[in-house]
Amino acid sequence: IHQVLVNIGNHFDLASSIFVAPRKGIYSFSFHVVKVYNRQTIQVSLMQNGYPVISAFAGDQDVTREAASNGVLLHMEREDKVHLKLERGNLMGGWKYSTFSGFLVFPL
Repeated sequence: IHQVLVNIGNHFDLASSIFVAPRKGIYSFSFHVVKVYNRQTIQVSLMQNGYPVISAFAGDQDVTREAASNGVLLHMEREDKVHLKLERGNLMGGWKYSTFSGFLVFPL
């Protein structure tokens, strides 16, 4: 189940889970994911125009749930695209317990 809490301007497309920059500027992005209890490591990357920018990892074998978070400021051009990609492992409930936030900090 995906849920959008705030999407002013509708620049986040729920169907594709892609954020499209409405204008050139500096944007802030953060995400938080929860891995399934198993002996796998997860890696989630924030992708900008198809290329990984930052990643978060979790892989502790002795806990029932483990979370991974990261955040970044990005210089984006108009129409640049950002999304999360699960590189390896499995998330608890798919993306259900994960969060993704992004906003324009400073227009250029």
